[in-house]
Amino acid sequence: MSVNGETEQTDEPGGEVDPDDEWAVAVVATVGRQLRLRREASGLRVGDFAAAVGYGEDLVYKIESGKRIPRPDYLDTADKALDAGGLVAAMKEDVKKVRYPKKVRDLAQLEARAVELQLYDPLHIHGLLQTPGCARALLSMRRPAYSTEEVERFIAARVARKAVFERDPAPDLSFVLEEWTLRRPLGGRAILRGQLEHLLEAGQLRNVELQVMPIEREEHAGVDGSIEVLKFEDGSAVGRSPAVANGRPVSDLRQLRILELRYGIIRAQALTPRESAAFIEQLLGET
Repeated sequence: MSVNGETEQTDEPGGEVDPDDEWAVAVVATVGRQLRLRREASGLRVGDFAAAVGYGEDLVYKIESGKRIPRPDYLDTADKALDAGGLVAAMKEDVKKVRYPKKVRDLAQLEARAVELQLYDPLHIHGLLQTPGCARALLSMRRPAYSTEEVERFIAARVARKAVFERDPAPDLSFVLEEWTLRRPLGGRAILRGQLEHLLEAGQLRNVELQVMPIEREEHAGVDGSIEVLKFEDGSAVGRSPAVANGRPVSDLRQLRILELRYGIIRAQALTPRESAAFIEQLLGET
């Protein structure tokens, strides 16, 4: 925004610290304290430092007091202004992960360890498969509405989770998608086309299986809601579904067997991966 004819930068969306996220609070407070100590050691007042880095004084106060998460370019600019020789810029690694909500970080850590993922979402295209455009459309339509900061923060977190596709060795990923989620043009038909194209690309990966559950199916084992089952190299697993343990993650073998049974039946009722790819191509041609 413009202040007295000059451009003042503000923190990027998602800069707020979740007070219930103890680890994030501790990390951001430590980084803020180090920034303040270095600024004071350099003999710079807040106003002078704010002018040097091109940010508002209020933002500088919030970052130094641990109330805002500094963006990467803020730390780069601060490093130069304080002549820190890269020590301030290096703190980007400390704040990188806390930019995402705790529940997303926890989920991403599990996904990063999993050797097999079985995923079914009856309401939307699964987050790991969503394009940024699709994610923004979904998040923007939530009521009560998310703030702009929250939308951008969730999108960044969702994109970061896609690292699971780039792992080596790659995990086996199985997705079952509802036909109606592939037909609904949320955000416009251009976004839907991009999403369908992305699904076709993802489905070509050797470690990914995409299956579509047709609307016309008269039997469906997924009526109790979403299912997530993540299996790990040591033979352990964790699962989650709103129909089991009120949606809390479970590792009990009996509850896991229930989830795997339901998921197996859902897969059997859905189109095969080859049939699903042909079906998505047909939808793309109609969109």
